[in-house]
Amino acid sequence: MSQGQFAPRWVFQPGDQALLIDRKGRRHMLTLEPGKAFHSNAGLFPHDGLIGQDSGCRIQIGSQKMLALKPTLAEYVQEMPRVTQVIYPKDIGPILTYADVFPGARVLEAGMGSGSLTLALVGAIGPQGRLFCYDLHQETIDKALRNLRRRSPVPDNLTAQRGDVYQAITEKELDRIILDVPEPWNVVPHAANALVPGGILLCWLPTVLQIHRLAKAFAQQPEFDLVDSFEVILRPWHLTGQSARPVHRMIAHTGFITTARKCAPGKFLRPDQWSFDLEPTAAAERPSEA
Repeated sequence: MSQGQFAPRWVFQPGDQALLIDRKGRRHMLTLEPGKAFHSNAGLFPHDGLIGQDSGCRIQIGSQKMLALKPTLAEYVQEMPRVTQVIYPKDIGPILTYADVFPGARVLEAGMGSGSLTLALVGAIGPQGRLFCYDLHQETIDKALRNLRRRSPVPDNLTAQRGDVYQAITEKELDRIILDVPEPWNVVPHAANALVPGGILLCWLPTVLQIHRLAKAFAQQPEFDLVDSFEVILRPWHLTGQSARPVHRMIAHTGFITTARKCAPGKFLRPDQWSFDLEPTAAAERPSEA
């Protein structure tokens, strides 16, 4: 297979990410550069030996065989350098789905972290969309953008800036706002002004006390309705020729996903009409023992 700009997208090219997996499941992520080599306990493997090969090929390093793949977004997120705790792949998919991030959308993300969600948002909005990213720290922005560049060039429709989303949102007519910040209740009034009618605000939070306070903030902001909150539990299974069983370790709770829609006030049950009690308060609320 000849190399160059006309090579099929499944063929490894200089600058591509490559994920190497050995027979024990150990993973190694590298960026292919002509003239360089991958070093392992089995020996050296030149990057040039992989450039021009198909994703999914098998390579020989000394006495060891490895599977070589172009990493998926989920695989890259789990292996990429981290500035802070990443949003795991198990949450990224539901975030994109429940925020209904669509091609051409105008989206604001606050709290870039290591850039895992930013990567997914760039792919979801496509070249016709716009992504505005806020973070308090320039160092965090720079490291998140470096993680993006390891995967693909940073697109022109992404704008990353130092900014305090608690103080203001300067962009208007946003379709979606996605927050990974500790106190999103401070953003709720700004989000109400920045979103288009029917727009969605989604917040990712690690603790139940935070989502409780967020729900109360929605109760005080009449533009928001249809508030919902949930968590995603992913339970992997170990499959062999003789058995199928759950793995001994799993990523259980990582965070809560809370969504709200910008609507005309007063049409549905609002959060301030909810009961925040965790225990039933009347016998009628308890299941019958009959």
